Amino acid sequence: MYVGAEPEGYARAVRLTRDGLEGLGTDQRGHWGWAEVRSVAVRDVRARSSARLFASTAVDMALNVVGVGTDLPGLFEVHVETADGTVELDTYAAPAIGGYVQSEYDLSVALLERFVAGTADVDALAEWGRAHAGEGTPGREEREALLRKWAEGAVEG
Repeated sequence: MYVGAEPEGYARAVRLTRDGLEGLGTDQRGHWGWAEVRSVAVRDVRARSSARLFASTAVDMALNVVGVGTDLPGLFEVHVETADGTVELDTYAAPAIGGYVQSEYDLSVALLERFVAGTADVDALAEWGRAHAGEGTPGREEREALLRKWAEGAVEG
């Protein structure tokens, strides 16, 4: 499971595993076990209000139709704090037309904090992902409902 997008090739990414966090890609390799991670902070994520998301989605779609849009997701930072200091890792946002709304970001951060605290199981979410892989990426409302459930402690199929 990844914070942001699953990488292609040597792209930078942050992977979450049962044992901890891994920095992947060019110039950022490393592994930090959950027991040694004090906190994880996410910076520079493209999050918008619902109204701005609707407007930017329309603009993004129009730009893509005329061929000047981009398929490149936004880069953001994941800061991993341990007793040895803070490591800054880069990763890419998973594609979502127009970006994400603030509530999705807030719920994602709450879930990440639960992983660090040891009160959420990365494997349980990964299993949910495998079980529902054939359904494709959920829409915004469903993603938000799932994140809310997971951030509050429930993981169900």
